[in-house]
Amino acid sequence: MMEEANLLSVIGNTPLVRLGKLFDESQGIRVYGKLELLNPGGSAKDRPALHMIRKAWDEGKIGPHSVVVESSSGNMAISLAAICRYLNMRFICVLDTRTTSQHIRLLRAYGAEVDLVEQPDAATGEFLPARIQRVQELLQHIPGSYWPNQYANPNNYRSHYDTTMAEIAAQLDRIDYVIGGASTCGTLKGCRDYVQDFGMPTQIVAVDAEGSAIFGSDSSSVRRFPGLGAGIVPPFAREQPADRVIHVSDWEMVAGCRQLLNEEALMAGPSSGGVISAAKRLTSEMKPGAVCVVIVHDRGERYLDTVYNDEWVFEQFGKRVGAKAEAVL
Repeated sequence: MMEEANLLSVIGNTPLVRLGKLFDESQGIRVYGKLELLNPGGSAKDRPALHMIRKAWDEGKIGPHSVVVESSSGNMAISLAAICRYLNMRFICVLDTRTTSQHIRLLRAYGAEVDLVEQPDAATGEFLPARIQRVQELLQHIPGSYWPNQYANPNNYRSHYDTTMAEIAAQLDRIDYVIGGASTCGTLKGCRDYVQDFGMPTQIVAVDAEGSAIFGSDSSSVRRFPGLGAGIVPPFAREQPADRVIHVSDWEMVAGCRQLLNEEALMAGPSSGGVISAAKRLTSEMKPGAVCVVIVHDRGERYLDTVYNDEWVFEQFGKRVGAKAEAVL
């Protein structure tokens, strides 16, 4: 299955860059960004997508012309679409109406079949349970179809244990904090397991959306953006994947994205913006000399109609983001 110098072989080994313009380093605090947006599929989801598909392939569960079905808010779908296209497999992605039009266009360009869930689950008012129910229906009607199940597949978090955190640890002698967004919690659990197994003093900080069910947010906020937070508690979240949780608002996600772009010329998605805003809060508590890594989860071009659209932002929040980084928060 695996050969050198192909799409699959270049997933991972993303750069770790100093964010010295965005974060005040006058106290000796150093903040680095792990640029997962530079994966070939444009997000951190390339790693678990590859691990889950590789394991299923090696175990004989799938092969050429198999049908893969997965629920996604967008980025996992793109990662699986690219991998399935490369391996000559059919891919059906179950999305909901919050998925951006750019994500859907990308998926169709890869040849993925889009199955759109338009109504949330009646009991919870959330889309994720409705998407999973639709996946189950498709599995029953398509003989031999396979569900990677990113929400409970251990190869999701193992991908971040084997690659993401291992890469960070190899690049930095000291790591006091790793800050990442929460969705399936695969990234967080993989990093935390690595830290525990190797006896590292690193704190894993989860960033969740206000209104998300993952870590019991008290907010009833409507979540505008896919990719951060969830409508259910995913199995990995039950295993204490983080030492600390910081909840961020949709506005903080926008503000963080704009700061990252204005100061570091990095255009990232709203989950990354939330991580940046959370890191801004946390740095005020850090001791001099602390080293922090933030996970920059995905590319921002997929959110040109929302996060990077000044008119949309004003319609949603009633205020405008400033041209200067310090003006957006």
